[in-house]
Amino acid sequence: MDTFQVVVLALIQGLTEFLPISSSAHLILPAQLLDWQDQGLTFDVAVNTGSLLAVVIYFRHELWSMFTAWTGSVATRKQTQESKLAWWIILATIPAVVVGFTAKGFIETHLRNIEVIAFTTIVFGLLLWWADKMTREGFTEFQVGWKKALVIGVAQAMALIPGTSRSGATITAALMLGLSREAAARFSFLMSVPVSLGAAILVVKDLVESGQSIDMHALALGTVISFVSAYLCIHYFLKIISRMGMTPFVIYRLALGAVLCGVLFL
Repeated sequence: MDTFQVVVLALIQGLTEFLPISSSAHLILPAQLLDWQDQGLTFDVAVNTGSLLAVVIYFRHELWSMFTAWTGSVATRKQTQESKLAWWIILATIPAVVVGFTAKGFIETHLRNIEVIAFTTIVFGLLLWWADKMTREGFTEFQVGWKKALVIGVAQAMALIPGTSRSGATITAALMLGLSREAAARFSFLMSVPVSLGAAILVVKDLVESGQSIDMHALALGTVISFVSAYLCIHYFLKIISRMGMTPFVIYRLALGAVLCGVLFL
């Protein structure tokens, strides 16, 4: 990749990873629409690491409180609201792990195409719109409970289909279950940490086994751009949804889906 492609793809990863518009779809589309060469496993590691670092640093205080409370609950079996939240995040991660291991090959072989992305972009955009319109000031992330956490985890597993959007699916499910917009977004962001870490480990494993060469310039540049853009995205997304809700992202999804349908049928 040249520097322009590195910048574009890193920005796409950073800006779309935590918005409900599907980062995987946006990373697939440049290669299919612009005939760019696939960015490869090395670059995937870099940009995913950048966005993972962004959410970890942004929520560092919450994550540390959850971690210390969780380890304390394991040792003493006494639960706090932070330790319960940590357990719910762990539970919500399980469906994605199961589906990822069992269906990864099928998804990569049969579902990484414009037809699927166009369909999921529109359908899950409409579901997000419906969930957002039905929402009221509801539960916080500390009131989720294990049943709701498991349902949101199933939604996260469905987001392995390109175009669905991990954050979009989890926020949609959380809104349907009665969480407020801000709580739904925070729970979704916290859920991304174990999933992103696990995905990065698997990609590194694949990278080592493939023997693929490493472009250190692209690696460093992609990581930094992805980190900065993802951090800013998280910050401003949480501010926007409290005033505007999910409507701007729904409009974007429907517009993108219409464009992709036009590409398919013209």
